[in-house]
Amino acid sequence: MTALTRASAKRPLPAEHRANFIHLYLDIAWFGILNGSAIAFLTIFATRQGADGFQLGLLSAAPAVVSLFLTLPVGQLLQTRSLSRAVFWNSLWHRLVYLPMIFLPLVGSSQFQVWTLIGLVLLMSVPGTVLAVGFNAMFAAAVPPEWRSHVTGRRNALLAITFMVATVICGYLLDLLPFPLGYQVVFAIGLVGGVMSSVHLWFVRPLQTTPYQNGKALGDIARPGVVRSVGDGYGAGSGLRFLTRARLQSIVRPQVLTGPFGPIVGLLFLFHLAQYLAIPIFPLYWVNTLHLTDSEISLGNAVFYATVLIGSTQLTRVTQRLHHKGVLVLGMVTMSLYPALTALTQNLTLFLITSAIGGLSWSLAGGAIANYMLERIPEGERPSHLAWYNLALNAAVLIGSMIGPFFAEEIGLVAALGVAAVCRFGAALALKRWG
Repeated sequence: MTALTRASAKRPLPAEHRANFIHLYLDIAWFGILNGSAIAFLTIFATRQGADGFQLGLLSAAPAVVSLFLTLPVGQLLQTRSLSRAVFWNSLWHRLVYLPMIFLPLVGSSQFQVWTLIGLVLLMSVPGTVLAVGFNAMFAAAVPPEWRSHVTGRRNALLAITFMVATVICGYLLDLLPFPLGYQVVFAIGLVGGVMSSVHLWFVRPLQTTPYQNGKALGDIARPGVVRSVGDGYGAGSGLRFLTRARLQSIVRPQVLTGPFGPIVGLLFLFHLAQYLAIPIFPLYWVNTLHLTDSEISLGNAVFYATVLIGSTQLTRVTQRLHHKGVLVLGMVTMSLYPALTALTQNLTLFLITSAIGGLSWSLAGGAIANYMLERIPEGERPSHLAWYNLALNAAVLIGSMIGPFFAEEIGLVAALGVAAVCRFGAALALKRWG
């Protein structure tokens, strides 16, 4: 990836792709503002309004529920639609849902606001699923393989910069402005960022209707259409572009699970299940136990994202030494430290150190997981194999987000974080042994 970036940087952008590349850069810059404002503080707002672990679990699980049922049909639907137009309209409907969130803090009781927020996230997950699948395919069709590392590298950098700036500013505003005005301003900032991102998606016009063939993951760390959870709650969403290439009958093939790829799907299901056990617990611990302010939480988010970017720049070098499986296992092992260190955190300094470790670990695991799978899938069978992985991913997000709060209620936040850490470490060992 690094070599390709350097090589492409030595020659000018091709004129026929320049406009698409520029709008993809501006799209991700505005998306970073949305990501660092409204998306980053959704669960924090819910927690401050008294949401319990079950409700936070629903916030994490709602997109997974919708994706579980719609991802495959959406892939088939997009085969008969213009990718660029489908991506634009669904991105717009997805982001307009942030409009009622601006007024939500003024309506009804705290519990009413929490349940309404859950309903809005569920609603936005419908166009969000179309956006996630469609954007993945549109990006692959708009950017030739030899330019993908060039474009994704700059997109990832822009996303990190705008996210960090936006989240720090929003954290400062939340501490400065009275509640709930601060959250209204943050949701408004997110709405503007989301709409402007959609505007630039309108101008992305792929020169061909089908994605350029390429055997590697796209490498784009943005997950449009997915509501980002706090902590290390990033969903991989790998290979969604392949789901727009084949018929539904050829995608859902049970034989995939009985072949060599079956155990890999099972092991990655266990990994994501362990990953999401802790996701609903993090905001409860930060707000109710550590009593962190919004600006302190925003600093943690910024540090996390900064280390994701830094780690991503070194991914090629680490992969050359450990290969994709080794990098994935290393990332999974270090990811187990995140909930464990969170349980031991007592002050802001430790919180920031923990955030840095979490970001570095996800840069390894998230960067390796797609290519780890792709190198184990025959070239012509990617849609069917990756369809099963995405089904397993969404099922794991759903189940983990529901079980984690149950552990927290029964044994306490600290013990539940410890259980999540042990499960993550166990999943890493299982992948190393049987993956």
